[in-house]
Amino acid sequence: MSQGALGEITLTEKQMKILRILYEKSRSMRVYTVNESQEELAKELNITRQALNIHLRKLKEAGIIRTGRGFIDLTEKALKFLGLQTATAFVLIKVEPAKRRQAYEAISKLPAEKIYRVTGEVDLIAIVNQAKLDSFLKAVSSIEGVRSTSAHIVLESLRE
Repeated sequence: MSQGALGEITLTEKQMKILRILYEKSRSMRVYTVNESQEELAKELNITRQALNIHLRKLKEAGIIRTGRGFIDLTEKALKFLGLQTATAFVLIKVEPAKRRQAYEAISKLPAEKIYRVTGEVDLIAIVNQAKLDSFLKAVSSIEGVRSTSAHIVLESLRE
């Protein structure tokens, strides 16, 4: 790896090949990451850092979390234990043309994973976790200028 004249990183041919193979072998995942230190978490839980570490190790062995230097990831298994739905929902949103700017600005602040401005029958497509769908729909429907919404929950991914 080297840096070019403007500070951008350039990869060797071999590094690019490695990245391509890793990408081809990978699968897309939704990840929930905690970036607090174990010391901060232990203090919040009112336990020692050592006690927290024991609990984290057991959760990791059970496949409920993944840990690394400075992070803790919740796995899909963790979300199931918490009773959180993990399906993706697509929300199609139509907005009155005269109120687009204000509506887009308000919608962009809502808890969606991604929001796209698109062409065609609708103005926006929001990708929302099913667990947050109800609150997203309530919030978006209260925004001035939103004409209609249509929510579609993913049942199965045929290809990612």
